[in-house]
Amino acid sequence: MPNKFQQLAKKYTLLKKGWSPQQNLFYGFSTYIILGFLLLCLPVVQKQSAPVLDHLFISTSAVSTTGLVTISIFDTYNFFGQFIIMVLIQLGGIGYLTFTTFMLLSTTRKMTIWHKKILSTEFTLPKTIRINDFLKSVILFTFIMELLGAILFFIAFKDSGTPFWETLWSSIFHSVSTFCTAGFSLFNSGFTAYVDDNFVNFIISMLAICGSLGFIVITDFGMFIRKKSHKLSFTTKIILYGFLLLLTFGTIFFYFFEPSIVNLSGKTRFLASFFQTMTAMTTVGFNTVDFGVFSQAMMLICIFLMYVGASPSGTAGGIKITTLTAVFAILKSQLKGSKHITFLGRIIPYERLYIATSAFIFYTIIILIGTFLITITNDLKFEEILFEVASALGTVGISTGITSDINTFGKIVVIILMFIGRLGVLTFGLAIWARSKTEENTPILKGDIAV
Repeated sequence: MPNKFQQLAKKYTLLKKGWSPQQNLFYGFSTYIILGFLLLCLPVVQKQSAPVLDHLFISTSAVSTTGLVTISIFDTYNFFGQFIIMVLIQLGGIGYLTFTTFMLLSTTRKMTIWHKKILSTEFTLPKTIRINDFLKSVILFTFIMELLGAILFFIAFKDSGTPFWETLWSSIFHSVSTFCTAGFSLFNSGFTAYVDDNFVNFIISMLAICGSLGFIVITDFGMFIRKKSHKLSFTTKIILYGFLLLLTFGTIFFYFFEPSIVNLSGKTRFLASFFQTMTAMTTVGFNTVDFGVFSQAMMLICIFLMYVGASPSGTAGGIKITTLTAVFAILKSQLKGSKHITFLGRIIPYERLYIATSAFIFYTIIILIGTFLITITNDLKFEEILFEVASALGTVGISTGITSDINTFGKIVVIILMFIGRLGVLTFGLAIWARSKTEENTPILKGDIAV
């Protein structure tokens, strides 16, 4: 029996090496989802039964770090079920093969070419950052931030009246969920009860922003602090400038133009404006006000923020700030009649622009198709469906409250959208349509900007 198992494992390893990096990511994340689905279907991890499709929905939402749910996590799953969901969130948040490759480096100090290709495909890095340094910073920073988050959440929750162990578990679960920008909560009403709580707003914002800004930025800053000769990469600068600009833009619009927020008092009004902008941009998926009562104008702003997302190689979804920057640079250069496409005085290589425009177009097409499919099969408001689709593909997790009302076909569409969002639209396309495992099929570009 052991020999047969070893033979099967060897054949599977050879099969994986024959796949392209994109196909490995496709099947890798699919495996996580299927295993999570099967475990969540076990009666021993449930408080009450739920439809099979809902378990698949939850597993996909967890691995994709989205946070859309069709059933209550707290009411449906016991501790073991909730623990499975947290593990799925962690695996989806840090990326496929990230932890196993880190263990490989810790024991043998060598990374195989196969591992390097897959990680370089999942995390498109600028040339100034080595994959080994990057990988170590991912694991270390994730552990530090989630531990810090758990401690801070425990301090915030300890006077809530719940038992010690329940408070501790809730703190750990929410810390992992927040840093991985998953948006899963053990509170059925989310964080709406904490709309005016400075401390809880700070904890969630800090963890979500650190997770969504991306491991590129963290690694870059770490090297900048350790090595005086190291300069921050162009990618890091673009991410920071773009993130601050969009965060400010969204906060101002919510503060002045969203009726449900305008009616709040001064401090609470600012907290709510900032938090809703932050949750859409970082794709953390928590909310302190009800998105279901938002005006159509502010729903449009929110959809735009979810569409963009935050940083590549982070836990957030969306087309990424770097892609939006590249598309904007193309538009600016065309309007000015410039021969070169530049941003912040730097020329952007054409191969980067090809990737950015391809991602922009493909992402938009998928949103249109997803919205059409759900709209034609569900009798729901168009803006609510568009909001749901943008949230699913951007792996955001906020909703106007229609997730559980969507029919079976619509839920399957949302499941596919969440999976594509986690994988990345170009990686998904290459995994489906790539004919062979070639360098041309791998979007690994050794420039000074990651798109």
